[in-house]
Amino acid sequence: MGTVIDSHFLGLTAIVTAGYQLLFFIVTALLKFDKVTDFAGSTNFVIIAILTLVLKGSWHFRQIVLTLLVVIWGLRLGLFLLMRILQWGEDRRLDEMRASLGKLAVFWIFQAVWVWTVSLPVTVVNSSNRNPSLQAEDIIGWIIWLVGFLVEATADQQKLTFKNSPENRGKWCNVGLWQYSRHPNYFGEIFLWWGIFVASTPVLEGAEWLVILGPIFLTLLLLFISGIPLLEESADKKFGNVTGYRLYKRKTSPLIPLPPVVYGNLPSWFKTTFLFEFPFYSRSLPQEGSNWYRTSRGESSDGLKMR
Repeated sequence: MGTVIDSHFLGLTAIVTAGYQLLFFIVTALLKFDKVTDFAGSTNFVIIAILTLVLKGSWHFRQIVLTLLVVIWGLRLGLFLLMRILQWGEDRRLDEMRASLGKLAVFWIFQAVWVWTVSLPVTVVNSSNRNPSLQAEDIIGWIIWLVGFLVEATADQQKLTFKNSPENRGKWCNVGLWQYSRHPNYFGEIFLWWGIFVASTPVLEGAEWLVILGPIFLTLLLLFISGIPLLEESADKKFGNVTGYRLYKRKTSPLIPLPPVVYGNLPSWFKTTFLFEFPFYSRSLPQEGSNWYRTSRGESSDGLKMR
């Protein structure tokens, strides 16, 4: 078993990831400096991709392309999030964790698991001796990655520009791609990692197909745990009594970009079953007619500083 793990760099990447995240955890815990949280996660993907490519030394075209895609994504996202947090201030996701070393440690452990698991497709591809000729899966996967990357990068920039404008203070972002999805950046991230998986399939054999756990883990994470649920709860508490926001939420897809005129007229069962409009996304939405939360209308819709 040890040989199998080493041959696929699974053990090595786990150790490197744990060490890298431990380093930033120590910085955060000792210096109370949490502005590097997202940067540590994003750049860890870059380290794993380059490390496995160089150590294997095969330099197959497919390995180089997938590594390059991960590096481009990781550096773009890492630098964007670092510049944003330096501009905005502290990461409020960690507000309750700073006073508890145990909670802070759990956060960083979970981040390490996220990096290692989502990186599985490129890790296994870079460790493989197989080098089949270019196939349709490669092209399809690269196109999916490109679409996802452009959507995520565009959505991030549109929201940053929106929030930096004084006239938009206290408003929720509903411009550009945000007109068609409440979380287009998450859609882009999920889509591009599924693209990397698709592009990895020509070299997969047997148990290697378990790398599909990477994009599955990311999808479940953003849909049910640390992504959309937290942001929906935050926005609902701040803007739940604002008529325009309630209309925006009712007519705008939570993830997959769709025209509001289309999404708004779909039946609820269809939205829940196929478009991820889960009831718990609205559990913090105040009952219509209540006015106890109107004092929050001047607050930001992104209080948790989640992407």
